Amino acid sequence: MTAPAARAETLASLHHAPEILRVVNVWDVVSARAIADLPQTRALATAGHSIAATFGYEDGENIPLDLMLDMVGRIVAAVDVPVSADLDAGYGDPGETVRRAIGVGVVGANVEDRLRPLADSVAAVEAIVAAGASEGVPFVLNARTDAVLKGGDRPLDEKLTDAIARGRAYLDAGATTVFVPGLLDADATRRLVEGIGERKVSVIGVPGALTAREYEALGVARISYGPQTQRVALTALQDLAIDLYGSGVIPASVRALN
Repeated sequence: MTAPAARAETLASLHHAPEILRVVNVWDVVSARAIADLPQTRALATAGHSIAATFGYEDGENIPLDLMLDMVGRIVAAVDVPVSADLDAGYGDPGETVRRAIGVGVVGANVEDRLRPLADSVAAVEAIVAAGASEGVPFVLNARTDAVLKGGDRPLDEKLTDAIARGRAYLDAGATTVFVPGLLDADATRRLVEGIGERKVSVIGVPGALTAREYEALGVARISYGPQTQRVALTALQDLAIDLYGSGVIPASVRALN
């Protein structure tokens, strides 16, 4: 496995490339290996929601940080590509949490602002960047703003304005990209890219969203899928079980990926 600094530089370059970085989210070692084995895979991202669900916890820092980092570290050790981790809101100390994540081999992360006051959110970004520097790793922070996803009943125009203001501040503080989760159509995406910057916006692929190629044409840097990948896997498992409880058999097309 290459050194953490080199993996971080590779991950950063993938965000800056003209081609959108497509990151399939994983939640344990076997899911990570299944995706990492594909030739198209350039990097992996963990899904905090999915790891929490794996251990029976609700999303949102309910899973103990030690348990989360243990799983993330196992994922890092199992693959040869850079891994970015979902670290929720930083578990009360974003800088220290990122320092510990670097310790298990993580070279990038999503950390969300939860719409805290802008000054507090900027301070968190600065702490994360400083933690990376202190560990000798040019950490790739995909700084998440919840301005669209959790903006409540505000008009979309106001949500986008807030997301742009926050995103610019996070980039100024050292973030690599700005993650704006939510269902974004072409107009909203175009405005975010114009306001935050080309290859500086990260989005999530959810049902009803644009395709990765469409987001790429609009100047988006990265697309990930959060808990959706685990939901697809669990849907397939439950549908198989329904069939097996009937007259079904295991399909011959099943691949031995474990």
